[in-house]
This record gives sequence, structure tokens and C-alpha cells, in this order.
Amino acid sequence: MKITLVAGARPNFMKIAPIIHEIERRQQQGVSLSYRLIHTGQHYDKNLSDTFFEELNIPKPNDNLDVKSGSQAAQTGAIMVGFEKELAAHPCDLVLVVGDVTSTMACTIVAKKAHIPVTHVEAGIRSGDMKMPEEINRIVTDSITDYFFTTSQQASDHLKSIGKPTTHIFFVGNVMIDTLLHNLNRLQQPSFWDELKLSKNKYFVLTLHRPSNVDGLTRFTALLSQIMEHAKGAAVVFPVHPRTQKILQDADLSFPNLHYVSPQGYLSFIYLVKHAKAVLTDSGGITEEASVLNIPCITFRDSTERPETCELGTNMLVGNDPKKIDTAFELLASGNWPKSQHIPKWDGKAAKRILDHILSLHGN
Repeated sequence: MKITLVAGARPNFMKIAPIIHEIERRQQQGVSLSYRLIHTGQHYDKNLSDTFFEELNIPKPNDNLDVKSGSQAAQTGAIMVGFEKELAAHPCDLVLVVGDVTSTMACTIVAKKAHIPVTHVEAGIRSGDMKMPEEINRIVTDSITDYFFTTSQQASDHLKSIGKPTTHIFFVGNVMIDTLLHNLNRLQQPSFWDELKLSKNKYFVLTLHRPSNVDGLTRFTALLSQIMEHAKGAAVVFPVHPRTQKILQDADLSFPNLHYVSPQGYLSFIYLVKHAKAVLTDSGGITEEASVLNIPCITFRDSTERPETCELGTNMLVGNDPKKIDTAFELLASGNWPKSQHIPKWDGKAAKRILDHILSLHGN
């Protein structure tokens, strides 16, 4: 059986890594199974280098479509053209896509038009926010996917509610957490740790990149100023997303305890999260990692496609509402932030379940 694995951005590789490890484990057991790893090049990142693949212990991609940046339409079209050529040159029995980036949707469409079955890892999640490109990607991908691997029972229930066959929906858990748990004993202290005089549980980690937070200079400045006021002199470490870097160049913001750093490798970033007082973010994936690590997480969004991080984890949604932000920081300062509870099947075994189902579906 030949599987083509598709990744388009850094978080995709973190989801793909445990699946690759499980495929290789099955190969060692004598299972007739092979894979090609395709990087669409959707997100160019200089840190997505040999070191990054070494950190995750996965091989470099068999091919890079080298799409890079562009408008939504231009990027989608370029990915589709490149992936169509890939599938023509290297036929496969199954295409596996992960997450919700543009590559996920574009490669699913190409595979289905080539009559190749598609399986979607992290299927069924929804934020309800149609202004997010990722939400559109999720809806389109799940509308034509053949097999669905979900991170929660809620995601599985959603797929059933829109008419997807129960026999094709599998609640397997979270492959991002597979990667997290597998690497906890390999984390690396960032090179700037001593220079910034960081101490465990005494600093904040900040990530912001969503247009609703960073595109408007006035709103971005107000949000960052409010965060820094609540930090009360504690260090705030801000790995700056390329999108945000452009905005910062136009902003006249100077706080002695706000430290801009370059995007971090996986092992050093998780080290930062694991030892932080709290995570401040508008990301989705980081809320999962913070919840499993039992680190308080304040999320500057009004909705989430990962409600289990709020219901069972450590995540609190505050949007751009100054009152909600104040309340969250006051709760954090009180020491009464909710502790993480057990999240079903976020146990490091999601990739094993995925391969069990794939092999069963294909008669192996």
C-alpha cells in the first residue's frame, strides 16, 4: 500500500511526524506499506530546515512543490497544479492530509478528481467563524473526504450530523499530542534564556498573528499595551510571526520587558511553553499543548475549533474585549486558574489508531 502524506506548514509536520514513525514501525514488522512525504511549500520558513526535520526525527520531504506566498486563489491554484503533477508521476493508494491549511483543501480536491481516496486527520473541528480561511478549508475538505480521523467525540458527532457515514468516522485522538509527549524528554532551553534572565514560571509566552488582532495598528497597539500592563514587569517573550513582524515595523511600541525573538524550533518553543507562567495567544494548536502541559492559556479569539481546551483544558477565550482580558489576568494573578483535566484519547497513541484503521480499511 502506497500513501502520499501532505504537509503545507510547520504545524502540519508536527501532525505528520507520529504518523511517519508509526508507518516505519509497521514496515519493520513486515507490513507492505510505503509513503511519500510532500511539502507544498505553502508557508516558507527559514527555520523549516534540516534541523527542524532532525528535531522531529523525520526525513526531509520527497518533494517540495515550492508554492510559497500569494493570494488565497493564487496559492490554491499553484498547489493544485503542483500536486496534480506529483500524483501523476507517483500514483498512490491513499492521500492523507492533516489540519486545515490551504494545502489541506487544495490537495484533497486534486486527489478526489484523480479518483484517489482521501483521509483527513483532524477532521470535523469547527470554529463557526467563516471569516477564518481555515474554517472554509475545513468545510471543503470534509465535504469530499472519504475517511475522517477526529480529535474529539464532538468533532465526530459534527461529521455524523452533516451526513457522513458512521463507518468512515474514527475518533482516534490528537497526533499533535503524540508529538508533544514523545519529545518531552528532549526539550531544549532556548539560546536566549540566560541573556533575557528568564526563570521558570516567571515569564509569559506571547504569539499573535491573526488579522483580527494584528492588521489594525490601533487595535494591535491597544492589545499589546493592555497585555504589558498586566505583565507587571514580568518578561514577555514574543516569537514574532513574519506576518506580525511587518506590523511591528510600523508600530512605535517600546516596553523594557517585551522581548521579540525569532520563530523558534519545536523543541525550544515547547520548552518555553512548558516553563511559562502563562501562554498568551491567538493560535489554535498552542492551546492544545498548553492544556496538556497544564499551563494557563489566554486566547485572543471569540471562538475556537478546539472547545475541549476550554472545557477540559486550561484555555480561556477573551477575544479583543478589554473587560474579559482584565478578568482573565485577574484570575491568573489570584492563583485560581482552572487545572487541566483528562482529555479523552490525548494519550500519545493517536497515530497507532490511525494506522490500525487505515490498514483495516485496505484489507491489511
